[in-house]
Amino acid sequence: MCGIVGGVADGDVLPHILEGLRRLEYRGYDSAGVALVSAAGGIVRRRSVGRVAELSALIARDALEGSIGIGHTRWATHGGVVEHNAHPLLSGEDIAVVHNGIIENFAELRQELQAQGYVFGSETDTEVIAHLIHRERSRRPDLLSACRAAMEQLRGAFAIAVLSRSDPDRLCVARMGCPLLLGLAESGQYFASDVAALLPVTRRVVYLEDGDLAEVTRSGIRIEDARGQVVARQEHWSQLSPAAIDLGPYRHFMQKEIHEQPRAIADTLEGALQGPFSLQDLWGQEARERLGHVERVLFLASGTSHYASLVGRQWVETIAGIPAHAELGHEYRYRDSIPNPNQLIVTLSQSGETLDTWEALRRAKDLGHEETLSICNVAESAIPRASALRFITRAGPEIGVASTKAFTTQLVALYLLALSLAILRGRLDDASLAQHLEHLRELPGGVQQALNLEPQIQLWAQRFADKDHALFLGRGLHYPIALEGALKLKEISYIHAEAYPAGELKHGPLALVDQHMPVVVIAPNDRLLEKLAANMQEVRARGGELYVFADLDSHFEAAAGIHVIRLPRYAGLLSPVLHAIPVQLLAYHAALVKGTDVDRPRNLAKAVTVE
Repeated sequence: MCGIVGGVADGDVLPHILEGLRRLEYRGYDSAGVALVSAAGGIVRRRSVGRVAELSALIARDALEGSIGIGHTRWATHGGVVEHNAHPLLSGEDIAVVHNGIIENFAELRQELQAQGYVFGSETDTEVIAHLIHRERSRRPDLLSACRAAMEQLRGAFAIAVLSRSDPDRLCVARMGCPLLLGLAESGQYFASDVAALLPVTRRVVYLEDGDLAEVTRSGIRIEDARGQVVARQEHWSQLSPAAIDLGPYRHFMQKEIHEQPRAIADTLEGALQGPFSLQDLWGQEARERLGHVERVLFLASGTSHYASLVGRQWVETIAGIPAHAELGHEYRYRDSIPNPNQLIVTLSQSGETLDTWEALRRAKDLGHEETLSICNVAESAIPRASALRFITRAGPEIGVASTKAFTTQLVALYLLALSLAILRGRLDDASLAQHLEHLRELPGGVQQALNLEPQIQLWAQRFADKDHALFLGRGLHYPIALEGALKLKEISYIHAEAYPAGELKHGPLALVDQHMPVVVIAPNDRLLEKLAANMQEVRARGGELYVFADLDSHFEAAAGIHVIRLPRYAGLLSPVLHAIPVQLLAYHAALVKGTDVDRPRNLAKAVTVE
């Protein structure tokens, strides 16, 4: 959950590193730092606690420059947010390292290195990498072989970049479980943990595989695989537009990404709606063969993606008639699980690098599950590459830590999966399929109508801003949306929020309800509406104040203690997509009133590449 960028250039590389760090700041923003090989041949390092802007100001005062360097923006794991824990970490005056991930055996390595006389100046796990490489460099002829020897001693997940005073014309980078890619440019060679950091200098990129170690010089790159064999990785031309990661007229990336959802959903659905409904076009050439014998579906995900899978589970059972289960990836990978060769494993991840989900997929494959499908927003990331089938959502880059458009595009992908499985099981005739597809065509317009409710939701947000707690209620398909609403509110406004199936109120949570706790209700006009109305009366009887997201054709009326906002007409099974919009807007505007950092909430980062 940190950002890495650097390179070797014909001229001064520092401006490119600082711009790359600015673009990566959503991955970590506790501290930042750079290290360069100076004209005199030594390593120059600058670090600061806080944002990249503070680091840039520090560097501007010193007038630093260099043609080879590494940079890092940190999200703290080992050690507090203080300058001596900020990256790059040094070993003596010869080695500088930046690192994303976690070294699981760092404690034993630290003890071993201390016994050999190495002095540690930080509490981080990263410093053991620097000292290991320093030790191995004294035994070996070059930096690449020293890094290879050090990598073989590390357990865990990492992406690293290494700078050496003894090798002033080259860098080494390595990947194991955390994203890292190379950028090829006329002015030099670069690397980063996210393609967004490279767009100002190049769109020609090479994605490293797990176990890869690369040497980067002005003239080119040399990649070795996990066995030490020289390999050629495929070069890609990034389709990501620099404008896609600019803020534009919006105050925050979260606001921008909320309002991009009609287009993101339309783009994601384009392949399914433009021509005949084709399983091969949606999921891959082997789709019919791999999906045709599926007897059960297991969804593996974390965070917001897990909430999407909770909706998808119900769609698969309702539309396709196939038993489905949704599980947190970090729980699945550590428990005993009974393999089923006819079970489809579906992983969901915005980045495709979520470590919990990636490791859960590896666990499923180790158990013999061959039918795997990934729903992801980044085509060249690890999880879709490791899956037999994949669906790439077209949400575009999502910079705000709190997921919005990635969530709703995952939902529409899951709906398409339910339709696909239903077709293979003979549960959808042509007329029924056409009706489902027509509802999908109407979805972007419905989302836009939900966005038009923003002024009303802003007024609600003002009532939430001085609260310490909130409760979200939903039933059936909309309980996961209540979960997502509670998560969004606590993520960016720091208001403690919980979500429950409304029927659970009387089993305990009702004890928390009083006039000081707002209760948000997801109340579509479905078959559970009457049951939900009874649950709402339980809240009002205890003095609770209700904030109800209803539909145009529901019969809720505003009254004392009951506030109602009506979404477009009930969208049937697709209603969860529409109801996701107002809970996103409520969280965003509550955070604005409270004055919190919307895009970079405390203690959180965008890409969860540590366990």
